[in-house]
Amino acid sequence: MLKNTPFSNWPFHPGKLPFFYGWPIIVLGTMGISMSIPGQTMGVSTFTDSLIEALGMSRSELGFAYMCGTVTSASFLTWVGIKYDQHGVRPIAILASIGMAITLVFLSQTDVLQSYLPRFLEGRIGNFFIMYIGFAALRFTGQGALTMVSRNMMMKWFEKRRGFAMGFSNVVTSLTFSSAPVFFEMLILDYGWKDAWVILSIIAGLGFPLIILIFFRDDPEKSGLKPDGNFKEKKTRTNRFPVVKQYDLKETMKSFPFWVFAMMLAMQAFYWTGFTFNIVSIFETSGYLRSTAISIFLPSSVIAVIVTLSVSSLSDYIKLKYLLYVMGIGSMIAIIGLNFLDQWSWMIYVLITGNGIMLGLYGVMLSVVWPRFYGILHLGAISGRAITFVVLGSSVGPFAFSESLALTNSYDLAGWFCFVIFLLLTVGGYWANNPQEKFRQTAS
Repeated sequence: MLKNTPFSNWPFHPGKLPFFYGWPIIVLGTMGISMSIPGQTMGVSTFTDSLIEALGMSRSELGFAYMCGTVTSASFLTWVGIKYDQHGVRPIAILASIGMAITLVFLSQTDVLQSYLPRFLEGRIGNFFIMYIGFAALRFTGQGALTMVSRNMMMKWFEKRRGFAMGFSNVVTSLTFSSAPVFFEMLILDYGWKDAWVILSIIAGLGFPLIILIFFRDDPEKSGLKPDGNFKEKKTRTNRFPVVKQYDLKETMKSFPFWVFAMMLAMQAFYWTGFTFNIVSIFETSGYLRSTAISIFLPSSVIAVIVTLSVSSLSDYIKLKYLLYVMGIGSMIAIIGLNFLDQWSWMIYVLITGNGIMLGLYGVMLSVVWPRFYGILHLGAISGRAITFVVLGSSVGPFAFSESLALTNSYDLAGWFCFVIFLLLTVGGYWANNPQEKFRQTAS
């Protein structure tokens, strides 16, 4: 359990402010997740073709380096979650932000680094070695550590209205994530891919750590506050899903619902990273232009925002397995649009719709499931393990999609594999009930 220290409320005390600091925490946590975009697959995907051209790597070789680097990063995320439980959000977030900035500078010089490699590392081995290190560090700091601790911080400040509060974060995140490829593309066109990464490193490494140091806070109790703020005028508002038992990581890993929800999120990452990492190639092989490929992110984000706004508050009142059903169905709709993209032009709208539903529910599920099912005492370790599976899924996705193209000259094989797994997980959701229910029944 994280202890309170004089540093906990430095340089100002949130409990002395005239408003509930949980709402600024939502803004700050959302900023943290958005700042991780250069380490997310959709942030990397915009630079994929530039890296292939600069390094002379094939798409499969780059995808394999991405997979290996991401798998390596995933192996440390449970450890990061435990350190978060011990030391709090600020030191972890600061180190992750600075680490991501250093990694972006490293990646911007990958073609230069080739000339400094020893002779036995020249060629394909050297390229793999460089990109493996870069991707491992980028995925660990960005997609892994910074995203996880930012989201955990927000979850701790709300309980009864967690879904409602996180809905605002998920909406903004959907918009920033969907618009980022367009913004990154503009940076590449204006400054080149190398300087684009340097610009992003300056933002992540110089500006944001100061924001973390000054404004981030671990949880309301350290500031003399309660989750959700004080609602004395709303005594009739009850928690429909009270947490009776605080699960530790070992107990959580024995829980069937954990595996169903974690694997659904991991498969979403598998599909989405495979899709976005190869998005230009996917659309070009189906007869579309590069500009069309990049343009689908915005309409998908609009649908994602609508879905997020619709279900965020609703998640405070219904069983989460119902949202799992919708997420699984949306994912399967996306796969159908993907696999028939080259046959009917209107399938692009099916693809956009399915992606929007899936993305709109992803943030909601990742934000509310773990604290409701397993409590917040070991939230860092539990969410860290869940994120580990998500990152593992995202590591394999790009390589699997690239290999599907290499082996069959089509992405259909990878698509149908995703469809089958999504179907099985959606059916499995029937038995994925909140494990707190049996304790509440015993207590009553």
